[in-house]
Order: sequence, then C-alpha cells, then structure tokens
Amino acid sequence: MIEILRPTQKKLEVLDRLEKNCWVNVISPTESEITRIKSMLDIPEELLISLKDIDEVPAIENYEKFTFIIIRTPYNNLGKDLEYYTVPLGIFSTNEFVLTICFFENDTISKLKTQNFPFRKTQLVFRLLLVSARLYLAYLLDLKNKMYNAEDKLAESQKNELVMDYLQLEKSFVYFNTSLKSNKILIERIAEEGRKKKGRKENGRTKYGVSKYGIRVKTDEDEYLITKIIDETNQAIQMTDIYSNILSNTLDAFASIISNNLNVVIKILTSITLIISLPVLIASIYGMNIPLPFQQSPHAFGIVVLISLIFSSISIWVLFKLKYF
Repeated sequence: MIEILRPTQKKLEVLDRLEKNCWVNVISPTESEITRIKSMLDIPEELLISLKDIDEVPAIENYEKFTFIIIRTPYNNLGKDLEYYTVPLGIFSTNEFVLTICFFENDTISKLKTQNFPFRKTQLVFRLLLVSARLYLAYLLDLKNKMYNAEDKLAESQKNELVMDYLQLEKSFVYFNTSLKSNKILIERIAEEGRKKKGRKENGRTKYGVSKYGIRVKTDEDEYLITKIIDETNQAIQMTDIYSNILSNTLDAFASIISNNLNVVIKILTSITLIISLPVLIASIYGMNIPLPFQQSPHAFGIVVLISLIFSSISIWVLFKLKYF
C-alpha cells in the first residue's frame, strides 16, 4: 500500500500525486509498488533487502539524493504465540519529501497518522521517533499486565502451557530491550550532531545547524522533541529491564518451588516405602517353609501382625524424630 500524505495542524491531507513537502507512506508493498517506489527515488536494492530482514538493526547512512535511517518499531501481533516483538522501519529523507517503508504491518505509522502537526521533514521524523518510543511504553504496560496474570495462573497450576506463556513474554522483553538500546544509540547520534552545530541566540531564539545526517534541527521545538524522544526511550529501557528482571526472578522462584515440592513428594514416598517394607519383610520371613517361632500357636497370625505394627510404629516414630515428614 502506498499513500501520499501531508500532515497539517487541522487534518491529514491525502494527495493524488507526489508533490514537494509531502510524506510517502509505504506499508507491505507488492512488487509493482516496489517498482513504483524505485521510480520515485533511486533506492539501491540492498536497502530494500535490509528492510525485509526482521532482525535488521538500526542504522543511518548518507547517500547522494537522500539520507537513509532504519529504526526498530514495536509491533503487536494479535493472536500469535509471540504477540509482541519489533520490526524495522526505513526512513528516506530527501530535499523534496520523506518516504517511509515497512514490509510489515506497523502500529507506529497508524498512530502517527492520527496526529496533527505542520509538515516539516525534521518534524515528521522526530514525531515518528517519539510515537515509536511512546508505543513501546504502552506495550510494556500490556506486557506487565500479561506477566502478572500469568504469574497468578502459574501459582495455581504449574502446567507446561503456562510456563511456555512466560517464556514468550521473556522473548518479547528481549526484543524490546535490544531494539530500544539500538534506537537510543541512533537517536543520540542524531541529537549530538545537531547540537554540535547549535549557534548563538539571536533575538531571543536559538539558531540550530544541520547535522551531517540531513536532519535539520531548526527550532526550539525540534530540540524539545529530540530531548523528549531520548527521555521516553530511556524510560522504556528502564521499564524493560525492570520487568525482565521480575520475570526472570519469578521463573527462578517457581522453579525452586517446583523442585521443593518434588523433594517433599519423594520424601513422603520414601517414608511410605520404608514403613511398608518392614511388615513385608516379616511376612516374607514367616512365609518360608521352615520351622519358625509361634507356628504352632493358634494366635500366630495375630502375633505376626502385632510384630509388624510394632516395627512400623517404631519406623514412623524415628522418621518423625528426624523431621523427615
């Protein structure tokens, strides 16, 4: 799907053709749409291949006609085993327009399209990064709730399915943590380069320069946005670390509980076996076809049963004293 859009302060305009100062949004393109994209902008094939790789890491590169940026954005894959993970999103910033490409369904783009703001290339890129960081935070809250729900279920029943659900949550946290830290490095590089070229204040307003990555930090609002992006990303990283540690500690605690329960069961079975083995031993002896004590007595059976009970009682008393129960 290819959309040609222009955000404004009132609404998101949908354009019929490519114009200057517009946003070209491409989601899950077909082969014919990829050909059309190439006609708009001479994009090397290896860049498109890298965007198809779900494990591609964030990067930024300068080309003759555009600056190419890859970020990792969160994705909620409803109904699948691994519900939350991240996907790469490509940003092509040119002198004429901004092109975003994602070969996967992208929740960040959907959120950005609901916002109203005056179109500028830097404004669009920064708001895209900010929406992505905030979406990470929203999904982390969902993951936290799922983690606590799974913990309650796991406390009631240690089924393998529940343990696997916990492992899926752990995978999501690993994806989020890795992607957020990679995004943070990229964002800080952009911010640092833009701030290096910051000029002195004129007429009460700070003049900003142009970063070598082609991202213009023109206004104080741009500075505010890039600072906000870093803050939101740092918060998401901290939340991911906290929830991941809680998840790991909870799994370790349940593993200890399961191991302890298994030890208790083994101790009980061992005790029962020991208590039963003594009467079985006595019964086996008196089952031999040889002369034995009390065999002429009419109360032989009762005597053997009494001896068995005495030995069993002694073994129970000894085990109790040893705190084996």
